Amino acid sequence: MRRRFALFTAQTLVRDVTRVSVVVVGMAHFAATAPRPEEDEAVPDQPLEEQVLHRVENRVSWITLNRPEVRNAITPDQRERVISLLEDASAQVEIGAVVLTATGDGFCTGADLRAGRRPAPPRPEGAPDRIVGDASRMIRRGAQRLVSAVLDCEKPVVGAVNGTAAGIGAHLAFACDLVVAAEGARFIEVFVRRGISPDGGGAYLLPRLIGLQKAKELVFFGDDLHAEEAAALGLVNRVVPREQLEHAAGELAQRLAGGPTKAIGMAKWLLNRSLESDRRTAFDEEAWAQELIVGTADAGEGLRAFAERRAPEFKGY
Repeated sequence: MRRRFALFTAQTLVRDVTRVSVVVVGMAHFAATAPRPEEDEAVPDQPLEEQVLHRVENRVSWITLNRPEVRNAITPDQRERVISLLEDASAQVEIGAVVLTATGDGFCTGADLRAGRRPAPPRPEGAPDRIVGDASRMIRRGAQRLVSAVLDCEKPVVGAVNGTAAGIGAHLAFACDLVVAAEGARFIEVFVRRGISPDGGGAYLLPRLIGLQKAKELVFFGDDLHAEEAAALGLVNRVVPREQLEHAAGELAQRLAGGPTKAIGMAKWLLNRSLESDRRTAFDEEAWAQELIVGTADAGEGLRAFAERRAPEFKGY
């Protein structure tokens, strides 16, 4: 009797886990609101370079999500382009800062489920469509890579949030080093509204930015967080009228781009690391970081400018 009960329990558990996997794979990424009637197209037909715009001005790399008709719900191809542009910004000496923004009324409302997915590899005969590991692999390779690309970018990233940032879109904004939001912008931890837990780095970012208790409130209820409220919590640096958003973000980015790029990049790494290391490790890393940075051309220029009582002219290396 016990053996039969144990077998029944095991079979039930396997069945339930499979069901959960199916639900998570299907819903882990989503747009914040239901598609509007004009949003029926499953796959965007414009070139990828038009879906994610890119330009470099005054040592600032501007990355702009450009599918306003779906409030910039992001496709896998768009995600890969954003990641690639952030990696390029790290490597290119002529770039000193990045602005991440979007067109229309939405900054990013999650992943575009209608864009379709790449076909899965063949399964052995009798294997289920989805097995344990599929959902976690999708999240690691998708949303988490996107958020990590912002955190790991060697140049400072300014988020210019023009409208609704929901789900992975909110986490994309929170990963930025500085955030400027337009009046009327909203941040939504929308996952709970879909019956799932947060992904895309949300459970990592929020407690570090605003503390555990407030993070739980946002995640548990999924209420809209308006730009002014986000600024009061410390999630946003500045709130400006919508028509001033590009200018305000560009002003911050150009100040950063005109600074000692390697010193700022190292400072970013140290500050991000400080939230997850002990005092001894943080102090050691700070000391060795300074050992590296004092040998840069910009450090030499900074010392000369101080001695000569003039403004420094940094080169970014």
